[in-house]
Amino acid sequence: MSTKTFYYRCRNCSLIRPFTGLVEVCPECGHDWLDLVYELDEAAQSWRYQLQQREPTIWRYFELLPLLDRKNIVSMGEGWTPLLPSENLGAMLGHRRIFFKDERQGPTASFKDRQASLAISMLKEHNIKELVVASTGNVAISYSAYCARTGIKLWAFLDSNVPHEKMREVTLYGTEVIKVSSTYDRTKQVAAEFAHHRGLFLDRGIKGLAAREAMKTIAFEIAEQLGRRSGTGWQSPDWYIQAVSGGLGPIGVWKGFKELFDMGLIRKIPKLAIIQAAGCAPMVDSFHKGLEVSEIVQSPTGIINVLATGNPGPAYTELRRLVLQYGGAFVKVEDEASFKAMRMIAQLEGLSMEPAAAVACAGLIKMVQEQVIQPDETVVVNVSGHTFPVEKQILESEIVRSHTRVQQLDRHIVEGEESVPTPRSEIPREGLLTALERLDDRVHDIAIIEDEPDARTLLRRILQYQRKYNIYEAEDGASGLELIREKHPDLVLLDLMMPGLDGFQVLDQIKADKTLQNIPVIVITAKDLTQADYRRLAGRVESLLQKGSFMEEELFQSINDVLE
Repeated sequence: MSTKTFYYRCRNCSLIRPFTGLVEVCPECGHDWLDLVYELDEAAQSWRYQLQQREPTIWRYFELLPLLDRKNIVSMGEGWTPLLPSENLGAMLGHRRIFFKDERQGPTASFKDRQASLAISMLKEHNIKELVVASTGNVAISYSAYCARTGIKLWAFLDSNVPHEKMREVTLYGTEVIKVSSTYDRTKQVAAEFAHHRGLFLDRGIKGLAAREAMKTIAFEIAEQLGRRSGTGWQSPDWYIQAVSGGLGPIGVWKGFKELFDMGLIRKIPKLAIIQAAGCAPMVDSFHKGLEVSEIVQSPTGIINVLATGNPGPAYTELRRLVLQYGGAFVKVEDEASFKAMRMIAQLEGLSMEPAAAVACAGLIKMVQEQVIQPDETVVVNVSGHTFPVEKQILESEIVRSHTRVQQLDRHIVEGEESVPTPRSEIPREGLLTALERLDDRVHDIAIIEDEPDARTLLRRILQYQRKYNIYEAEDGASGLELIREKHPDLVLLDLMMPGLDGFQVLDQIKADKTLQNIPVIVITAKDLTQADYRRLAGRVESLLQKGSFMEEELFQSINDVLE
């Protein structure tokens, strides 16, 4: 047996005792939230000299995980998932320090594999042979895989909204599946009653030790991976963003960063962004009402059912405390925005994810648009799962609904019910108002005059996001003017700051040429424009976009305005 020593401490009465076996409540006061305390100085010493040689799984951080003996580890290679920099989304948002923690690459394609590995290892160490768990899908799949590997019998209680394909996958591992025709909150109650009646061990989710401790490893990996990129050893981001249902993930991740801070390995603890789907957002709504205890959503609505926990319980109180003390935000997003983010990131970043993860990405976009996140801040988003066939019906129905809504908007515009177009007397700075589907079919040829290759590539990708155009490119003003004269495009996207013939001079020559002067021009620039610049552009360009700070809808709205 290892000589490893760590302790549990009661959150209520502060009792502290050595950890020698599974404990669920404080033996003194009966409180059911216990925190684990480790020898951080010893762990820091070991990590400084040994970590680089260890296996790339969560178990490289063994000193700060609640397992006494390594021989009880149940592992399938979970953890050490890639930290991927944003290639295009960051450029569109004007934030070059966005990273995706790609949890799709776990053994069952979910960050719950971390939780399953630690939880099942602890059960093995304490000779527990049967387990009850309530789940909305991913926990049951992960636990089923690890229980099958260990020979532990699993009873999985799934609510009626879990897709049948996920239920079948759970069954494939030999798990006993009980479908509860009710909400997830009720499913948890039924599972607890069953475990009590049978005398079986119940996985207590966020109140259990394994769940929170396993999620710490996400923080450990992020800090180690960012540190390797910067050559600083360890580095924390400014923001950690995750979509939540019960709130387990961010609480565990925060604890990981706090331990790294106490070990002296990082200099700051990131702010937490807690993102919820608008159809079930008790944490977000309660936070903005200033409530210390979360309200309960009795009847969740919306499409993304895996996040529909109406009663977050103590998780909200804990997350509220962390956000108020260390900074952060509670944000909710509509399903439509989440599905749009899912498609956008798949097409622009090559990352296909489940809707629950897309909620986090939609939250990121919203926070950037509202300037909650600053351009120089480093942001990490948890991408928790892949878009499996189980999401097919959900995704297809949302696409149909999205197209129907666009058609309705188009009809309102024709009937004169939409707002009046922006006056041409000023140079409009566009808002996030529309999508490419509303772009007039008359636009086929677009000329991009831009000296930065990366900017040209980004503009091309944005334009081709949902529709194919004939796109012509020029890398300077002189060749751009020649291109315009040759091709007579339907639209010109023009940079102002170029060597030689700059954008102002190109615009002068376009407007002086009777064969070209009616071609609409949208200016895209990084230049801080003076009043003289604005006067020079006024009445001659259709709109103005600030380079590095526009989303694709802004570009499409500008083009749409040109055609009205």
